[in-house]
Amino acid sequence: MELFLDTANLDEIREALSLGVISGVTTNPTLIAKERVDYKERILKICELVSPGPVSVEVLSQDAEGMYKEAMEYASWAPNVVIKVPVVKEGLKALKLMHAAKIKTNVTLVFSLNQALLAAISGATYASPFVGRLDDVGHDGMELISQIVAVYGLHDFPTKVIAASIRHPLHVVQAASVGAHIATIPFSVLEGMLKHPLTDIGVKRFLDDWQKVKELLEKK
Repeated sequence: MELFLDTANLDEIREALSLGVISGVTTNPTLIAKERVDYKERILKICELVSPGPVSVEVLSQDAEGMYKEAMEYASWAPNVVIKVPVVKEGLKALKLMHAAKIKTNVTLVFSLNQALLAAISGATYASPFVGRLDDVGHDGMELISQIVAVYGLHDFPTKVIAASIRHPLHVVQAASVGAHIATIPFSVLEGMLKHPLTDIGVKRFLDDWQKVKELLEKK
């Protein structure tokens, strides 16, 4: 399973890339708005940092023609741009056009198996079920991931499943366990994946023991 970083913050991206475990980035207008920066300039910089890894950029128009026009523009910015399209009627119309133009796409805001099926049949490169948001309203988000992975495999769809709206490290473990191709995670979750109290205790013990050895050697 691959890990993408869900952010528009350059410092977080640089730090995550330095760990060697991130292979792509997903963004959205909300994340970029938080950074208070120019939309295009920030996308271009992220694409440069992550290249050749994919960077998902979301369309803002509400009609198919507008979505397609934006997709053509965004795709021209960098070769690793992936267009995020909401799974709505106009989004599917735009997706058909993007697929014909060989533009890579990420169908977002997926909350049902039916929506995931429509995304795959329409030729989406990626489909993004939102795990955390489903959990928030009393549904089992990870069960949906499991269903989509199984159906995509059964019918040999090339569309990859991105487990999105990840809230904590356990979500990542669960997504990996049910066969999600990718999990896109906030930087805080990436940091949480690294942490375990026994690791911290072990490192401290090794350092304390080594200090004792050094002190003994210095007395000789």
